[in-house]
Order: sequence, then C-alpha cells, then structure tokens
Amino acid sequence: MKETELMLNGYGLTTAEMFYRMPDYRNVLNTFVWQEYDLAPDYPKLFGFIEFWQDKIEGPLHSVRFTHRKMIAPGEWRNVVGEFTLH
Repeated sequence: MKETELMLNGYGLTTAEMFYRMPDYRNVLNTFVWQEYDLAPDYPKLFGFIEFWQDKIEGPLHSVRFTHRKMIAPGEWRNVVGEFTLH
C-alpha cells in the first residue's frame, strides 16, 4: 500500500533509535535510526525488525528508543456562531 492508504488505515510513523555495540569493539556504542509506518500498540514491523537484527546482525543491541505518531488524526470541528471584521 502507499503511505496515504496506510495512514488512512490507522498506521502511524514509528521512529526508532537503536544503540548497538560494535562487533569488534564491544565497548563502543553506535546508533542506527529506523523509520517505518506501523500499527500501535503492537508495532509488528518494529518488533519484526528487532528480531531480524538479533538474528542476522553481528552488533548486539544495547537499547532501543522509539516514538510513534499518527500523521492523520481526526480534525477538530467547532460550530462558530458569530464573526467580526477588523478594519
């Protein structure tokens, strides 16, 4: 699906910052930033990527910090009764 279709189906943009140890230098931490449209609160794509990382990437994860935001949300609507003109 395209991004707009995903947003209309309830997906939001998930951004994760992963701290991992370098394979050859275990005392050195590095970061990796990952973004994808995902469904809260289960985050199947994020947790799938973390599982992929643990299975296939040599640098072990130290920690993961993430945020999630829906890009399309219900709009605010209010009934305006009056109007005034300035100048």
